[in-house]
Amino acid sequence: MKNEIVDFLKKCETYYLATVDGVKPKVRPFGTAEIFEGKIYIQTGKVKKVSEEMKKNPCIEICAFDGERWLRLEAKSFLDDRREARVHMLNAYPSLKKMYDPDDGNTEVFMLEDVRATFYSFTSEPREIVL
Repeated sequence: MKNEIVDFLKKCETYYLATVDGVKPKVRPFGTAEIFEGKIYIQTGKVKKVSEEMKKNPCIEICAFDGERWLRLEAKSFLDDRREARVHMLNAYPSLKKMYDPDDGNTEVFMLEDVRATFYSFTSEPREIVL
C-alpha cells in the first residue's frame, strides 16, 4: 500500500504539499517521495519556510494528479534527523545532490505518519488507504 502511494507520487513527478503557517494555508510544489524503513518520507531544505511550518504544525496534505486519477493524502510529518535517512533520500534522487548533501546542515527529511490516502477518478468510486 505504501508502495502504491509512493509510486503514484513518483509517476506524477510533481505533487502539491499543503502546510499551515499560523492560520493561513500554504501550498507549494514538491517532488520527493520515498520509502525508508517502512515509512513514507519526503525531503526539503531547513532554510525553507515549509520546514519551519511542518515543525510547528505537523499536519500536512498532499494532492497529486496523473492525468486520469488524483490522490489526496493527509498525514503528520515528523523530522527524522538521522544521517542515514538523508543519505537514503539523496540516493533515491541523485539530481538533488547538486543542491543538497547529507552533512550540509540544510538537508532535511520528514517521515509521514497517520497517513490517509484517497485515490479519486471521474470513472470510479474513491479508494482509501489508511496507514
